[in-house]
Amino acid sequence: MIYLDNNATTRIDDAVLDAMLPFLKEEYGNASSLQHKLGRTAHQAIEKSRSSIANYFGASSKEIYFTSGATESINMVLRGIFERYQSIGKHIITTKSEHKAVLTTLEILTKKGAEITYLPLDNQGNINLSDLENSIRPETILVCLMQANNETGVIHPLAKIAEIISSKDVLLFSDTTQAIGKYAFDYAKSGIDICCFSAHKLHGPKGIGGLYIKRKTRPIQIEPLITGGKQENSLRGGTYNTPSIVGMGKAFELISLKYQEQTAELRNYFENRILQEIEDTAVHASHADRLCNTTNILFKHVKSAELMPKLINIAVSSGSACVSGDRDPSHVLTAMGIAAEDALCSLRFSLSKFITKEELDVAIEDIKSAVQKIRKDSPIWQLYKSGVL
Repeated sequence: MIYLDNNATTRIDDAVLDAMLPFLKEEYGNASSLQHKLGRTAHQAIEKSRSSIANYFGASSKEIYFTSGATESINMVLRGIFERYQSIGKHIITTKSEHKAVLTTLEILTKKGAEITYLPLDNQGNINLSDLENSIRPETILVCLMQANNETGVIHPLAKIAEIISSKDVLLFSDTTQAIGKYAFDYAKSGIDICCFSAHKLHGPKGIGGLYIKRKTRPIQIEPLITGGKQENSLRGGTYNTPSIVGMGKAFELISLKYQEQTAELRNYFENRILQEIEDTAVHASHADRLCNTTNILFKHVKSAELMPKLINIAVSSGSACVSGDRDPSHVLTAMGIAAEDALCSLRFSLSKFITKEELDVAIEDIKSAVQKIRKDSPIWQLYKSGVL
């Protein structure tokens, strides 16, 4: 199996698994049980991971909070901010291309009185910064914009966005899940107030993630989503998932610019061969600033639902894993103004540090063969080539 679905999840790194194993077997203590050695050992391991993650963000360990993943983090922030800041306002700014964890949660909040402004996107997936500035109102409490899109890889200019809202007394929350480890970015100086992440997007374990909540003169107030004990400074109750936290810390330690450069070269190689060797193909958001590992490709008049089953040796998706079972076109592509027909004929390929050029060569040949077979048997393709469509 040639794995090209790394934006859905990644293979766990061997070094990450090795770091986790002792805390699944010998060092199995509850990190909140500080009265004995096993508990203290688990606690120390958690704090070491917290420090490793904080170092990546250029943050203090006290600014890092653990959750079960980005979806929980997103829910905690959106629901928690809305709950605490209603005395100021109920207005939130975002886009239609956000992850479904954001969009679905905001839909729920509208039923509780939230007012949501969805900034329009151009055909490259970018927002107009003037639209953002003009959308901010006295009752705006939060701007929620992902750092990099999970379907197209388009990167929002968060530092510039932060500059715009810094004088407006508005919080900036970013879903940084896809961006972490894929390009250099100074989070500490970016002006982001809160961001979330998941370990399984960077070769760590599933089911663990977290939040970076910047400490400010006026502390950011977030209502807890999960209450219980006093874990995570009473922001998130529950027994610590020590093995996964340890694994996530190790995954952050393994992030390397070397892998980012290698992945970018292979992504460009893959795109160029597809465009040159398969007619009527196009890369969505090809002129935008994109992640090094992500490409979303249109195969004209070849439905992704028909193409994917023929790629039996390739793991690939038609979009976000959370909506991959939908029959509807990608909400990200349609938000960019892409026609529904073309959105339904698009596939997302996402690479990792483990992919090789040889694997990509095999994948390209399989894709070419499958596309040619589908088009050969397609009356719509024949009408298109004859100029009727």
